[in-house]
Amino acid sequence: MDWDKLRIFHAVADAGSLTHAGDKLNLSQSAVSRQIRGLEESLNATLFHRHARGLILTEQGELLFDATSAMSRRLDTASARIRDSEEEVFGELRVTTTTGFGTLWLAPRLPKLYEQYPDLKVDLMLEERVLDLPMREADVAIRMKEPSQADLIRKKLMMIRMCLYATPDYLADHAQPTEIEDIADHRLICQSTNSDQVGAGRNLVQHLMTYDIRSLLKVNNYFGVLQGVLNNLGIGVLPDYVTQDFPDLVQVLPDLESADVPVFLAYPEELRHSKRVSAFKDFVQEEIISYRRQLRENRKAD
Repeated sequence: MDWDKLRIFHAVADAGSLTHAGDKLNLSQSAVSRQIRGLEESLNATLFHRHARGLILTEQGELLFDATSAMSRRLDTASARIRDSEEEVFGELRVTTTTGFGTLWLAPRLPKLYEQYPDLKVDLMLEERVLDLPMREADVAIRMKEPSQADLIRKKLMMIRMCLYATPDYLADHAQPTEIEDIADHRLICQSTNSDQVGAGRNLVQHLMTYDIRSLLKVNNYFGVLQGVLNNLGIGVLPDYVTQDFPDLVQVLPDLESADVPVFLAYPEELRHSKRVSAFKDFVQEEIISYRRQLRENRKAD
């Protein structure tokens, strides 16, 4: 079977369009179409249903796409292992995590990682959608719950909680709440309960909403919530790890916190020996140890 034709078939099946596949492969639509026709003729099978909105795989096409997908994953794994030097860490590492954790905790710490490994190329994918690691949508994931996908190596990093925070300036201009009922007299900054977020954070916001909040600012990620808090707009619901980089924030109603949220790092079993993955995992764990140490010191000081 012609490997070039299989490669082109896989791109067309993945894109659902001859034009989009051609753009990805730097081939004309007619050239892609000829290769697909040639493959269908060699197999004596129709691989796509063609209609005005694009292409849909036939049953035979689905079988072939499953095979080419498995081949693609194995080739990606082989390439990753080949690129991993015995003594050096370099090349691309695709990391996925939530927008909040990625912007507020991980990204500010990446300079330390690049200082250690200047030839590393991190592709940081920040979204609430859980990417499929076994299907190689990413190499490493940091998620706010234990991954359920099979064939993953997972490591519990820490526990976090959602708490209420405000700036000293805001609290100087407004009466600081001493009871939960007082929250009704303040502007609450939070994620919408309809947005993707951890259940513990959603539950805390839903509980606060029962107190007839006077004014509200809803943002679809914690980075936006933090910006609202730092600009003295009100009291925000934020993960407690923000206090490491923003120590001046004041926790409001300290007894009011969400349930614990576990933070997990995970990666496919097949990348167990990847030096890029090991370097990133060690870096994150060292930063977590530093975070915990600082948290203990702050609690002792209080």
